[in-house]
Amino acid sequence: MQKRTAITAWLNPGTLILCASLFAPGASAQIAKVADPGGRRLFINAEPPITAKLVAAKQRTSIYLSSESSFTGRDRPGMSIGRDGVEKLVREASERHRVDPALIRAVIETESNWNPRAYSHKGAGGLMQLIPTTAQRYGAYDVFNPQQNIDAGVRHLKTLLQRYNGNLDLALAAYNAGEGAVDRAHGIPAFRETRNYVQKVQDAYFRPGSGRLADAFVNTRAIHRDVTSEGRIVFSND
Repeated sequence: MQKRTAITAWLNPGTLILCASLFAPGASAQIAKVADPGGRRLFINAEPPITAKLVAAKQRTSIYLSSESSFTGRDRPGMSIGRDGVEKLVREASERHRVDPALIRAVIETESNWNPRAYSHKGAGGLMQLIPTTAQRYGAYDVFNPQQNIDAGVRHLKTLLQRYNGNLDLALAAYNAGEGAVDRAHGIPAFRETRNYVQKVQDAYFRPGSGRLADAFVNTRAIHRDVTSEGRIVFSND
């Protein structure tokens, strides 16, 4: 049995939905234009006009990894502050909390490489890579706000320096691995990450041109030249 196809077109700006249905042989192939109650125009090749069943187009969903979930950073107001702006915040925090600005810069360089959007897989964020509990402890409720992050990070660093009586090795180890790990190890924990971290920060801090305050800390890893009572020259890092 021969069948004819009725084609319904719904015109809407930017959208065209075609619906096909089958009709009995007696259906007319004449094109008729009708309007539905909503004012939409329908072109139907059936006479008399049939009631068209309009199916809404399925909404498209964009699937993407937003910057909120990225390991490379998060968008926050003020993060386009630039290196000069960060340096200014470092100087201000240094003056407030009496911590060598060169040490703050060395920590920032090692932690985030000056990226205020830095975000680690362990949940640490911002320039000085603060975990949420540490950030909130020092009043940084947005770790990706450079001013809050630096101020909280410097306060935390100063607290660690005071806790370990100015021992830079232990303070830096605790900054990386936590006070508990340092206390249990009675020194720098035997974690490769922590030992590399302490070395890297001190390399940045003690390198020529870092701006380190004279005699602020003694470089325990520096090579010393000594002469024994017998006149022998001895080099050591003790």
